[in-house]
Amino acid sequence: MSTRHSLEGQVALVTGASRGIGRAVACELARRGAYVAVNYVRGEKAARACLQAIEAEGGAGELCPFDVADHAAPGERIKVLAKNRGRLDILVNNAGITLDGLLLRYPEEQWQRTLEVNLGGTFRCSRAAARFMARKRYGRIVNLSSVVASMGNAGQAAYAATKAGLEGLTRALARELASREVTVNAVAPGFVDTEMTAALPEEVRAAYLTMIPLGRLGTAQEVATAVAYLASPEASYVTGHVLAVNGGLYT
Repeated sequence: MSTRHSLEGQVALVTGASRGIGRAVACELARRGAYVAVNYVRGEKAARACLQAIEAEGGAGELCPFDVADHAAPGERIKVLAKNRGRLDILVNNAGITLDGLLLRYPEEQWQRTLEVNLGGTFRCSRAAARFMARKRYGRIVNLSSVVASMGNAGQAAYAATKAGLEGLTRALARELASREVTVNAVAPGFVDTEMTAALPEEVRAAYLTMIPLGRLGTAQEVATAVAYLASPEASYVTGHVLAVNGGLYT
C-alpha cells in the first residue's frame, strides 16, 4: 500500500508544530493526506509558515494555538477541533521544553514548568483526544520521547525524568485504550539536526558524533517518517511501543 495517501480523510493534531521535528511531522502527515491542525503557543509566524508549506504541497490544515501546560485549554481546543471537523484520528504530542541545569542549583519553578509542559501536556492532550477516538473506535496517539529517557544526560534531570515518565504513560494508555482500537506509541529520537543542536559549539557537536555508530546527526524528516508510520493504518498491531530513532546511540 502506498503511503502517499494512506491518511486521506483523517484529521491530525500536532502539538508544538511550528518548527523542528513538530513542523516536519505536520508536513509529513499532510503529505500523506491528513488534515493537520498546527499547534503553537507563541510562534505564530513560524506556525503560519508551517501551514503555508503544507498548503504549498497541496495539503490542508489550520492553526490551533494553545498552551499544553494550561489545565483547561487543551481540552477546550481539542473539543472544538474534533467537533468542527467531525473527527480526530491522530494526535502527536510533540510540544516540549528543555530547561537545563545541574541538580544542586536547579530552580524548583523550572522543574515544575518542565513537568507541566512535557508530561502534563501529553496527559491533557491525550485525555481530550481519547474521548473522541474511543467513541469512533479508532485513533492513533504518538508521543515524542527522547534517547535521554533511557540513557540519561548530565544537566537534564527534569527533561530526562519527563521523557521517561512519558514512556510509562505511553505503555499504560496503550493497555487502557486498546479495547477501543486506539493505539498509543512513542518515538524516541537521538541527536537530531535542529535549531537547538545547530547552536551547539562545534566541539560539542563533534563529541556527540563520536558517540553515534552511524556517525551523523539524525534529521527531523527521519523522525517524522517514523511518527507517520505509527500514525498510519499500517501500524494497527503496534501499541505500547517506543521506537528508537537514534542512529545506534543507545540500544
